[in-house]
Amino acid sequence: MSTLTYKPQNVCSKQFDIEYEDGIIKSVRIIGGCPGNTVGVSRLLEGMKIEDAIKILEGIPCRGSRTGTTSCPDQIAKALKTI
Repeated sequence: MSTLTYKPQNVCSKQFDIEYEDGIIKSVRIIGGCPGNTVGVSRLLEGMKIEDAIKILEGIPCRGSRTGTTSCPDQIAKALKTI
């Protein structure tokens, strides 16, 4: 199993720790952000194929982001693309 630590940009979350193996997300730990949303997203991603997660999360905006053009889910997609 491998772990990716990623520092998201322009969102409330400060860090993502993503464990993965053989193209499957094993766990996602989100530090910071909206607790209910981040826990929910983390649980939904467990067991999902990385490429499926990217398709689902990429491009989701959040009015609470600094730019209004990204979100924690979008930043997770960016993180997953680096794997």
